[in-house]
Amino acid sequence: MRLAAAGMTCGSEPFSAWVCVCSDANRQAVADARLVLAAMGIECAMTQVEGEWRLFAPPSRREAACEHLKRYRAENRPGRGATPVIVFDSGWPGVLGYLLVLWLLPALEAWNALDAGWREAGSLDAGRVFHGEWHRAVTALTLHGDLAHLLGNSLVGAAFGLLLGRYFGSGFGWLLALGCGMLANLLNAALRPEDFRALGASTAVFASVGLVGAFAWRRGHFRGRGARRAAAPLFAGVALLAFLGMGGVDADALGHVAGFCCGAAAGAAAARFDIRMLGRSGQWLAGALALGLVAFAWAAAA
Repeated sequence: MRLAAAGMTCGSEPFSAWVCVCSDANRQAVADARLVLAAMGIECAMTQVEGEWRLFAPPSRREAACEHLKRYRAENRPGRGATPVIVFDSGWPGVLGYLLVLWLLPALEAWNALDAGWREAGSLDAGRVFHGEWHRAVTALTLHGDLAHLLGNSLVGAAFGLLLGRYFGSGFGWLLALGCGMLANLLNAALRPEDFRALGASTAVFASVGLVGAFAWRRGHFRGRGARRAAAPLFAGVALLAFLGMGGVDADALGHVAGFCCGAAAGAAAARFDIRMLGRSGQWLAGALALGLVAFAWAAAA
């Protein structure tokens, strides 16, 4: 439809030749569309025709106007509402187990209860990992270089451990984080020279960041607010990875990225699974498996 007006021009195009790019009985909807086009530098005019509000633009800008409005509607369509968060537990049982594992070894070392060389036996050694010492991919997650390293991983790991417990349940969540941390260490070792060595729980910590972010995104906890806002948990995880995991002289950036990617993949896959099927007994079993894997890895290292 063309705008029935005469005697007006816009550049080389007469105002009467402008075409309708949006129409709606709701005045606010058309007003919003006008703001969108104005923000993109497209001239437009809004008027009421036969009881309906319409937005007109020059014929030469019709395709661009329609494309911008299409994208705007796609990003802001109501769609389905956000999926409610199913809370399994407070997350504290898993956090306490995590902190117990991290601080147990330094405590045993302080009490002289460990043999000399135990730290060397558990650290990630790329050459030895692929000569049969797979357990290093797990034991390295429980070792730290100094007190500051230990405190940092304790605090960040505890913060995301609370979210793991809420979204996955403490047992299942920490089993996933441990498994993703182990897989990330194996990938890290595969991509490094044979003399590469590393230690620290940060690989599993960033795996938990990826788990939580991808799970919340795929479950649709922010659905209904546009595509970009729906993916906000995943973007937030990437931002944390960039801020906390990529700096520092001694930071194992590749290990952190591998942990995050493994966690994100597992989180997206877990979003398709009804975790409620595990029940309380399943959560306890998963937690026991996580602790058992750590104990078995250290037994293999001894």
